[in-house]
Amino acid sequence: MPLTAEERLFAKLRELCAQDDALAAQLADPAIAGDHRRATAFAIKRAALAPVVEGFRAYEALRAEADDLRTVLAGNDADLAGLAEDELPEVEARTEAALEAVKAALVQSEDRKVGSVILEIRAGTGGDEAGLWARDLLDVYRKYAARKGWQVEEMSLTADDEVGGVRHAVVNIRGEGVWSELSFEAGVHSVKRVPATETQGRIHTSTCTVAVLPEPEAVDVRIDWAKDVEEHVTTAQGPGGQNVNKVATAVHLLHVPTGIEVRMQETKSQQQNREKARRLLLARVYEHEREKVEAERSAERRGQIGTGARSEKVRVYRYQDGIVADQRLETKHQLRPLLEGDLAPLMSELLEQETARRLAAL
Repeated sequence: MPLTAEERLFAKLRELCAQDDALAAQLADPAIAGDHRRATAFAIKRAALAPVVEGFRAYEALRAEADDLRTVLAGNDADLAGLAEDELPEVEARTEAALEAVKAALVQSEDRKVGSVILEIRAGTGGDEAGLWARDLLDVYRKYAARKGWQVEEMSLTADDEVGGVRHAVVNIRGEGVWSELSFEAGVHSVKRVPATETQGRIHTSTCTVAVLPEPEAVDVRIDWAKDVEEHVTTAQGPGGQNVNKVATAVHLLHVPTGIEVRMQETKSQQQNREKARRLLLARVYEHEREKVEAERSAERRGQIGTGARSEKVRVYRYQDGIVADQRLETKHQLRPLLEGDLAPLMSELLEQETARRLAAL
């Protein structure tokens, strides 16, 4: 006989409690504690589970308290039964509220386990202004990361030196909750403003696309680097295709099974370019496989968060009106604080909306 929805829920919650215990044991292992990168990854995973595990244990304690009160009510002591009758409704209400809080934490827990993302920004339509807009949006993410205490590593940046814009940028952002928030940024970001290059004062519309890829651990996606990947090492190329480095340091990788290509030439070290190229290729292959699974799910369980889709317009920034309109929300947000990196109110609304959607799908 198949399990009921409630039975599946509680089985999942007990499984997460077991995972929490296992992570605690791993973090106590000296071999892991001495490896900063692994220890940080495990700590982020455990922090992601904490709201669920702690909430579920609090729920179980409240449920046990309610059961005790019902036992007293069924007993022969009239005075105790009267006290239990007064207390029971409040405890039952707290128990129900605790369970709802656990459900909300549960639907976010998998996202919060991902503590590293690769964020790509590409200038879209709008010529030079699109490059300036891509630069401005990259600055917004850098400022927000600083507010959150996240680490930012520039992996690749193609600048437009003539006007100071950015044609393409790839950055790695690491920290607790980074995927659960930044995954909302995937898509097309449109800006309506008077460009610095506009002499007639006319408002232009320019765009840039943002892709947000969860950076997988080695255990999440496996690539046979010897058999599945073709590597070519060349000299770095500058604007127009001219060689900017006479030493072969640029690394071009082709993942044959998927056809995914990555080129990295940011540093003058072939080894560093290879390491960055492999990380980006891992993330793109992981995203490719994740999208295939996502495509097989029902339509109501697919949405902007978690798809990494670039084709949908997610947000419009209206400079003349001083507002930001996210296409998924009814409310508008002030432009100036957002440009200073204060994305928190917007992220809070998007997370609340997505949590409600996922709870309805449980």
